[in-house]
Amino acid sequence: MRLVLVVPAILLVTAALIPVQWIAVRLGLPLRRKIPTVYHRLMCRLVGVRLTVIGRAHDARPLMIVANHVSWLDISVITAVAPVVFVAKAEVAGWPLFGLLARLQRSVFVDRRRRQQTGAVNAAIAQRLSDGDPVVLFGEGTSGDGNRVLPFRTALIGAAREALGAGQAWLQPLSLAYTGLLGLPLGRQHRPRVAWYGDFEMLPHLVGILKSGGVDVTVTWGEAVAVDAGADRKAAARRLEDSVRRTTALALRGRAAQPAGAQRESAAAPP
Repeated sequence: MRLVLVVPAILLVTAALIPVQWIAVRLGLPLRRKIPTVYHRLMCRLVGVRLTVIGRAHDARPLMIVANHVSWLDISVITAVAPVVFVAKAEVAGWPLFGLLARLQRSVFVDRRRRQQTGAVNAAIAQRLSDGDPVVLFGEGTSGDGNRVLPFRTALIGAAREALGAGQAWLQPLSLAYTGLLGLPLGRQHRPRVAWYGDFEMLPHLVGILKSGGVDVTVTWGEAVAVDAGADRKAAARRLEDSVRRTTALALRGRAAQPAGAQRESAAAPP
């Protein structure tokens, strides 16, 4: 019954906002940043994702956010709390509906098999950053099972550093921890019910989430660090990875850390 009610609502909201976002992007309107956030907040409400947000996105620009990656839900969760654009793998652009939504959110698509395109990708990232858009990069380069944070890929951090150009910019770690399902703690054994990784089929996983709802996720913003084009990419990757790994582990144990001076917000739905 829940599936019967939720799916039409999702399709209706999506169909209503796609043409508005298309016009906003084509005309370069400021609304192009707000619509994805509104849309994904609605998606979180409809799907039944309940957010606890600790800290906030850094105010200074240009800003690149480096996060762990657990599920297709990450896109809605992150966009619900901040107006961002994503760096995504090239095949996402060809996915039915999801590819269209990614393009309308002005994602930058990376084909890691074509290294000759690195310059063009970096230029696209640099353009988003110079326009004032926070850019989200998944540091692991893939999604995990939600129980641990995989090593961050220094090549990705290096590409991000190169895209920043000669001036100073900011890198901020972001932790996503899926902590509960249907009001119950989500232990190691059951966390893959929310995580989407490996050979999991997308459609059955999506249907399973829509049927159940009641997903609890803790989003923790780490401390942003200033970097320039001469920054050591390995050191930057380690610092970001250590921050995300620590805050994710704490959140999964129900002891989410509060950064100094940060605010904590908990709600049954996104703010």
